[in-house]
Amino acid sequence: MAEIKTTATGADVTAFLDAIESEQRRSEGHAVRELMERVTGAPATMWGSSIIGFGSRPYTNSSGTNDWFIVGFSPRKAQLTLYGLYHDAPDPLLDELGPHTTGKGCLYLKHLDAADLGVLERLVRQAWERP
Repeated sequence: MAEIKTTATGADVTAFLDAIESEQRRSEGHAVRELMERVTGAPATMWGSSIIGFGSRPYTNSSGTNDWFIVGFSPRKAQLTLYGLYHDAPDPLLDELGPHTTGKGCLYLKHLDAADLGVLERLVRQAWERP
């Protein structure tokens, strides 16, 4: 059985976000962190080298059962990748979010300022409270 590669680390989340080259993506990263911390009440934790996650719960897949963050994001160069908010099922909130794409359980935003942050907050809360 393969060992999971993405696990919680002790890396400094603020240092990671501050080191993002793009001023826009850096600012968006700090904004999404603040939103997710406020909604979840959980501190931001680095998972691997580029994902910021909040909370954790057991998750079972082909690698076995491991801890995985409940919601999270990565401020990637091309877009913000949000984890835990989309589960391959229709969600009417996505129609209200603004420009986005989805795939493989991820929600992608090219520009945070084009998204409705109230809807994003509702998506985070919904994902956080999902059993």
